[in-house]
Amino acid sequence: MYRTTPSGSSPAPLSVLDLTVVGEGTEPAVALRQTTALAQAAEHWGYRRFWVAEHHSFPASGSPAPAVLLAHLAGATSTIRLGSGGVMLTNHAPLVVAEQFGVLNALNPGRIDLGVGRNPGGLPAVAQALRRASDDTQSEDFLALVEELLGFCRMGFPEDHPYHRDNVHVVPQAPGLPVWTLGSGTTGAETAARLGLPFAAAFHINSSQALRAIDLYRSAFRPSENLSEPHVMVSVNVTCAATEAEALRLARPGALMMMHARQGRQSAVPTAGTAETYPYTTDQRQFVDGWLDAVVHGTPDAVRTGLTDLQKRTEADELMLTTMIHDFEARERSYALVAEEFGLVPRRA
Repeated sequence: MYRTTPSGSSPAPLSVLDLTVVGEGTEPAVALRQTTALAQAAEHWGYRRFWVAEHHSFPASGSPAPAVLLAHLAGATSTIRLGSGGVMLTNHAPLVVAEQFGVLNALNPGRIDLGVGRNPGGLPAVAQALRRASDDTQSEDFLALVEELLGFCRMGFPEDHPYHRDNVHVVPQAPGLPVWTLGSGTTGAETAARLGLPFAAAFHINSSQALRAIDLYRSAFRPSENLSEPHVMVSVNVTCAATEAEALRLARPGALMMMHARQGRQSAVPTAGTAETYPYTTDQRQFVDGWLDAVVHGTPDAVRTGLTDLQKRTEADELMLTTMIHDFEARERSYALVAEEFGLVPRRA
């Protein structure tokens, strides 16, 4: 049975996943300042969470270091929850991640989320540069990495574990830090289910796989001390504008950027004009149209319908909106229109 949604309210709590979009002709430093402004605006509009991503050597995103960016955003906001969507755990030692987020949590109690994923966040050569070893098979064991991370965050190592015997621990501790696993496929879902963690399904990356992952997570979920029932957040691409035509025009550059990325030609997010005049082949047009099918775009009422339908399909407990609109003012306006349509109420300090 699906939840019913009263008129004027949200189908589920709404949050923002910001990719620190670097548009064609924009410097990454400008994109970082725009992320800060958007976090402040999202707090004002009443979104629940504001998460940032981890991408490496990726021209379309200026966010390679989530913990560093979150520290800055925490100083620029006061009430909105801040988190990583996510830290790519295969790139980092769990102890270091636990220490970084332990500091963030200590300085901003009750406001920090730690979302972790297994994708390296870049091309294979970038992954090798990050890991320093092409045969590091342990870094691919996502379940073991998450278990180790939880041990450090929650001081939960068994008595026979070497870290328990040798008293390896995190200062400051963060026993109450919420830890999520992310995924567009089944690995993150399986890990979250086995460890009793909340799961963030990356519908915005792979819509069909994310739906499978959600079903797997719910069917395999094991209750834990921190979570008694499955909890799902679904991230989705959203572009909202005054007209359907304008929303489609704003959404198309993100699809073109993804098309280039899938072809191994990574680029910044093109302008709407570039995307409109691009000489698409038939196959390229099919890819772009297929990508846009998974983007909720249109006028505020159309976006309401799309998000409500997605929540019903997935029975999501929360929805997280992201967008790759090139123009920052239009990107900001998109989130503002959604907040207004759903009657979000700003959080108070």
